[in-house]
Amino acid sequence: MELPMKYTESMRNLLREEYESYLETYDKPVRLGLRINQKKVSEEEWEKISPFSVEKVPWIPNGYYYKEEEKPSRHPYYYAGLYYLQEPSAMTPASRLPVEEGDIVLDLCAAPGGKATELGARLKGSGMLVANDISSSRAKALLKNLELMGLENCYVTCEDPVKLKQQLPCFFDKILVDAPCSGEGMFHRRPEMAKEWEEKGPSEYSSVQKELVLAAAAMLKPGGMLLYSTCTFSREENEEVIQFLLEKAPDLSLEEIAPYEGFSPGVGLSSCVRIFPHKMNGEGHFMALLKKAGENYKPITAACGQSAGKDIPGEVREFLQGLSRPFEQDRFYMVQDKVYYLPGGSSMPGRLRYLRTGLYLGERKKNRFEPGQALAMALKREEYDSTINLPSADERTLRYLKGETIEVSDLYAPRKKGWQLVCVDGFPLGWGKLSGGILKNKYYPGWRWQ
Repeated sequence: MELPMKYTESMRNLLREEYESYLETYDKPVRLGLRINQKKVSEEEWEKISPFSVEKVPWIPNGYYYKEEEKPSRHPYYYAGLYYLQEPSAMTPASRLPVEEGDIVLDLCAAPGGKATELGARLKGSGMLVANDISSSRAKALLKNLELMGLENCYVTCEDPVKLKQQLPCFFDKILVDAPCSGEGMFHRRPEMAKEWEEKGPSEYSSVQKELVLAAAAMLKPGGMLLYSTCTFSREENEEVIQFLLEKAPDLSLEEIAPYEGFSPGVGLSSCVRIFPHKMNGEGHFMALLKKAGENYKPITAACGQSAGKDIPGEVREFLQGLSRPFEQDRFYMVQDKVYYLPGGSSMPGRLRYLRTGLYLGERKKNRFEPGQALAMALKREEYDSTINLPSADERTLRYLKGETIEVSDLYAPRKKGWQLVCVDGFPLGWGKLSGGILKNKYYPGWRWQ
């Protein structure tokens, strides 16, 4: 492909004698990756059931390369949320932010969710993830991916980071800022971005990036950690942004990032990490990990704008009796007839634009309860008392995902009529309603197989 002249000059200056090796990567095929969702499947289990000829991404414990012709987005396991399709080097930032169980975590520029879904999975149902994106359309895609992965302890917001900073000072244990950038590391995979680069270039983004990191620093608790990343090679968008942040926020300091033999040091800031495609099987990334001085502490609970803890209607409670997991009364939250289950721990302020507050359980309709798609994806098969389990190779699996009614009388007899948790090879896909061996399809229309 033809690269912008100004870009080639900057890369020659950056890479010097390595430039020709870098240029040769454009003649090689793009490496495609999937990252398994450890909330639903372990590495050992995945390697036993994988229908693809995958190869491990060596620096990502749950990352795998796959072959383009295998099309994992067209397999039922994708609809079961067993994996997320993600370029291998883009898996790195979430893997290097040291999230621990119980953390309060922010992904500031989260859409479409590649990094947020990994951060949420690593919380293992504890703590809280706030996934934010300023674009409402992109935030909707983010919400779908979080729910597809079965993550339940999440808030999805669509806010300007400046407003978030005002509402949530010193609130988060860990923050990821995967900043919008000129995308130089994506030219190989998406050649059209080279033209966009000519129109905008690094200077278009650096001022935005500086605003983002300052807002993130203000929201970080003492003792907390912030990871900044981009998919560009530009020093203006990478090391210069970090140097700016260190000058403006002297209570932050650079930390070492968990190493890998292919990582390159930052230019002038050796603790930063650069991923180059001629050194690793990934398209390119930059990362810097920073820590805020002081002792970590539990934040003061923010003023809660949600009327949680009210008793839920009888028909909702009756349905929930079919679930084996415990629920805490003070975490139920209703908006009109929609029922949510809020994350535990710190509450969120009400003066923000939310797309989702916790786990969407379902909706009360005319004195009956219809469970939501998000609830199905958050469950394990054994957590609901009546299930229909379809083999992945069964043609009815595809028909279910297309929204069709299917006949299931030959399958294992469910314990009761009515609502069934429909699974593929033991992994939940959605809901159906059983009557006389016929399963009425309740798979969410917006997610159907096209």
